[in-house]
Amino acid sequence: GYAASQGFVFATEEINRDVHLLPNLTLGFSIWNSGDSTAGALLGIMDFLTGQGKPIPNYSCRAHPPLTALVGELRSALSVPIARWLGLYKFPQISYASSITSLSDKTDFPSFLRTIPNDQTWIQSIAILLKHFGWTWVAVVSHDDNFGHQSSSLMRTELEKFGICWEFFIDIPTFQFPERLQHGLDMLKKSTAKVFITILSTWTFLDLDFFSLSDIAGKIWLRSYVEWKELIRHNPNVPQIISISLPQPTTQGLPKFFSHLHPDRASEDIFVKIFWENVFNCRWQDQDRSSLENKTETGGGHFCTGSEHLQNEHTPVFNVGKLNINYNAYKAVYSIAHALQDLSLCEIENGPPGNWMCPDVKTLRPWQFLQYIKKVHFHTPQKSEVFFDANGDLPSAYEIRNVQKNSEGFFDLVSVGYVDSKAPFGKEIIINQSAIQWKGGKTQVPPSVCSESCPPGSSQVPIKGWSHCCFDCEPCPEGQFADHRDMQQCAKCPEDQYPNTQRDGCLPKVLTFLAYGEALGVTLSCMALAFSLLTVMVLVVFVKHRSSPIVKSNNRTLSYALLLSLTLCFLCCLLFIGRPTTASCVLRQMTFAITFTVAISSVLAKTVTVVLAFKATRPGSWLRRWTSTRVSYSIILICSLIQVSLCGVWLATSPPFPDVVADLDPGHILIVCDEGSIASFYCVLGYMGFLALGSFTVAFLARNLPDAFNEARFITFSMLVFCSVWISFLPAYQNAKGKTIVAVEVFAILASGAGLLICIFIPKCYVILWRPHQNTQEWLKIHPHSRGAISS
Repeated sequence: GYAASQGFVFATEEINRDVHLLPNLTLGFSIWNSGDSTAGALLGIMDFLTGQGKPIPNYSCRAHPPLTALVGELRSALSVPIARWLGLYKFPQISYASSITSLSDKTDFPSFLRTIPNDQTWIQSIAILLKHFGWTWVAVVSHDDNFGHQSSSLMRTELEKFGICWEFFIDIPTFQFPERLQHGLDMLKKSTAKVFITILSTWTFLDLDFFSLSDIAGKIWLRSYVEWKELIRHNPNVPQIISISLPQPTTQGLPKFFSHLHPDRASEDIFVKIFWENVFNCRWQDQDRSSLENKTETGGGHFCTGSEHLQNEHTPVFNVGKLNINYNAYKAVYSIAHALQDLSLCEIENGPPGNWMCPDVKTLRPWQFLQYIKKVHFHTPQKSEVFFDANGDLPSAYEIRNVQKNSEGFFDLVSVGYVDSKAPFGKEIIINQSAIQWKGGKTQVPPSVCSESCPPGSSQVPIKGWSHCCFDCEPCPEGQFADHRDMQQCAKCPEDQYPNTQRDGCLPKVLTFLAYGEALGVTLSCMALAFSLLTVMVLVVFVKHRSSPIVKSNNRTLSYALLLSLTLCFLCCLLFIGRPTTASCVLRQMTFAITFTVAISSVLAKTVTVVLAFKATRPGSWLRRWTSTRVSYSIILICSLIQVSLCGVWLATSPPFPDVVADLDPGHILIVCDEGSIASFYCVLGYMGFLALGSFTVAFLARNLPDAFNEARFITFSMLVFCSVWISFLPAYQNAKGKTIVAVEVFAILASGAGLLICIFIPKCYVILWRPHQNTQEWLKIHPHSRGAISS
């Protein structure tokens, strides 16, 4: 407090010597002692306002010139009642050290200003620093008083906003409660957090003797005060400290001014002798005996002679040129001077003094002067910018300092960066991490987390009953990934990608389909070509032996139609292989449906021909007129037209189209043909099944008709194979996925077509090629019981 008062005096004398600032005015001052108590502060304020030894509220005996402003108090606990009282009169108060946030409320404290930011700004800066270093698990230590409670509450809110968790908040009581104090120290020793945020005064921090507690000293301490830095210079147990405090410009001339202090030169200063006794651990001879006894108990006890020299001292109190508290008091006085300067300029620019815009300095009212102080904006001789925001606070960035051992082996606070909570997003902090010296010579930032970071490929699983900063790590489930650390949940890859083996990223999926180049595609293609070639060969055999009885039986034209349709059925399988397109998707189903319908219709026509031919041979049968070839052709035409109509409805409503399936195979995107209308698809299949069942029924009933070349039993067996294949196809098609669906359908087409070819035509080819003697009229004459209808 005394050092701050000397900064106040120094600024006043410097301003009075300045020929440019207030050239026609001289600043005077008086210093009041509050006794570091609320009662003393309030009594002092009453005396200050009234000028009475026994102050009377709302009455002043003070002569001119009037008081313009009050500088102080040091502690927030004393500034609050003073500011509340002075606010009633709109009397300007400029504090140089009280940072409690509630004083920014201009409704309760309309005349309070300060030359430092409020605690909210410092707390925001702390949170920004924690976020920058990734410290998400901290402990907070504060005073057990109004200042500590309010700061702790603000700290909670700010930490929550940045997603930072705390292990505990602990209030340090006074030494009148040793049990609570010891409990707090025990909690600090057992803390798992590596970072402690201290909202304590310098002397409380030192009096708790944290330096001697190795378990606690090994932590990282975040503090705001730096005035005590000289006290750590020779201490071997200095903890890891990072200070977030205001910049410390050197106040030129203040150290020299302070070094010339002497009781003989400042007889009006009632505090200088007390200061002298504290610095030199002595007492003035005119002091009482009890004071000497107290000095003797503490190691002192000699008398002060006045010959002591402040210039020779190296205690921290003499580094006054770099003390924030002195500089803040210095700025407070300059704020008052510049407000008076603005008032003087107003008198020159706006007419004679005394009007409502420019009050006379001699009759200046507090509320009038308050408006000028609020609007000051200037630079100090040290080039520091000074202005007050809407809350009466002084906006400022904070300097980040780190305790380091210098070349002389002493500990000092070294600047490593700045943090400004009001800066644009992303530019709030500028720090040289390589300049920071961590405990133990580490180069990496020490972690302070509740749980170790979850690596990519895993996600956080909250631990019940703990904060969100405490979690377990769990690998991402199948089909999901986590590409950076500490993801709260795994994500799904885009549809065209899939997770890699480590599940920490996505890989592009490979486009796949039933291709000609793969084994399954090659096999099916070869089978389709082989069966189509075999069918053509059978057709060639039948054409070559078209005049033989076995070919002419049961209408050889129907045989040609059946063989041609089977050839197209086998060849249409090739449309199912290869990359699906809109054309191929439509053609494959339409071609398959129509060609197979023609094939089955031909089989049905051949079966009907067998039955009609046998029935028509009976004398007087009315069925003779139905044995014409036109009946067979009509059956094929009508049955085929019905299928064509069904396909037309399918194409008109919801035709097949190419589609992609991304979730079937993790590493592939499957290109398939979507059938469009499933109902139409099954109607087409159902119609073919109906024809096949009809053919099977008729053929089964005619299987024992006496005819040497009777096809009924072969058609019966072929239809049995056909129906078995397609009945098996339905459940297989329903359960198949991906390329298997296509393969199942192709296999069903090949198998059913092969069944018709082999069961109906291979026996005839065997007779034609290897039993030619049975394919003659003579052979029929030798076997008279084997008569049958022969049609061309």
